[in-house]
Amino acid sequence: MIESLTGHFKARFLTGLFIVVPLVLTIAAIVSFFNVIDRLLGDPLKRIVGEAIPGLGFLVSLVIVFLVGIVATTVVGKRLLDFGERLLLKIPIFKNVYTAVKQLIDAFNPTNKTAFKKFVMVEYPRPGVYSFGFLTDRSTIRRPDGSVDPVLAVFIPTNHLYIGEIVLFRSSEVLDPGISIEEGIRLVLSGGTATPSDLNARSLFPSDAMAGAGTPTGR
Repeated sequence: MIESLTGHFKARFLTGLFIVVPLVLTIAAIVSFFNVIDRLLGDPLKRIVGEAIPGLGFLVSLVIVFLVGIVATTVVGKRLLDFGERLLLKIPIFKNVYTAVKQLIDAFNPTNKTAFKKFVMVEYPRPGVYSFGFLTDRSTIRRPDGSVDPVLAVFIPTNHLYIGEIVLFRSSEVLDPGISIEEGIRLVLSGGTATPSDLNARSLFPSDAMAGAGTPTGR
């Protein structure tokens, strides 16, 4: 009887724990972000308004982001932003940090034509083991004997979405699992728990099926 009650309590407690913890962490992350932005803009706004208004800094930051988005969608605004970016990129330290961060963020931007093009599945790091990745681009490898080997560049996340490695595969080795980029990001962030129960993997480029098979050039 006692063991039954203990098991019942343990099961219910763990169920509640797995519901509450993600909720608390999400709220804590949002509140922390809110506080950071509010502190950054709070003092300047306090001098302008004359008193501290909780949340005003965060609200103003949202308005600024929205206005920048409006300006960036106009021809004149885009040219001005590009000109300002070129000036900032002349600053050595800023250039290195900004470029790296911007490339990472742009990679997951669905409106960016140079972003990840497809969520794919590849046999990696060894035969019989499959990994998920993001198709980034197509390229060719020119060998010393003059032969040309068409390859696909695939970004494979490792221990974090923004950390991984680039591996070059022959087109015949890259499979389409039928998962969108947005769903793929959620799958990676979930640690694989969001993996569909049935993956209908098919060749990403059927016309390239004769490109060859075997070990990818990046292994």
